[in-house]
Amino acid sequence: MIKVSDQAKAKAIQLMTEDGFNAAEDYIRVGVKSGGCSGLEYVLGFDNKKTDADQVFEDNEIKIVVDKKSILYLAGTTLEYSGGLNGKGFVFNNPNASRTCGCGESFSL
Repeated sequence: MIKVSDQAKAKAIQLMTEDGFNAAEDYIRVGVKSGGCSGLEYVLGFDNKKTDADQVFEDNEIKIVVDKKSILYLAGTTLEYSGGLNGKGFVFNNPNASRTCGCGESFSL
């Protein structure tokens, strides 16, 4: 399961609306791919389709779709949002990551 903080929910709804998506029906697609300075990096975007290889979670009124390969890496993760002058944008608080890079966009297990 992936959780969504209140701040991430508010920002996701705003950005989805600006990009022509409907937060009540469409998804935030999250995943993991090889890359980054720690070996794996997070992927985040908006989508209005899911495939048979996807699993859908819903938390805090936000639907999240994750491909089955990424679920093992993301189980228990909380999607957060950090704004302001020093904010990083969307942040993955992943309890499975044993090491993260300084920017927080990549990790290793």
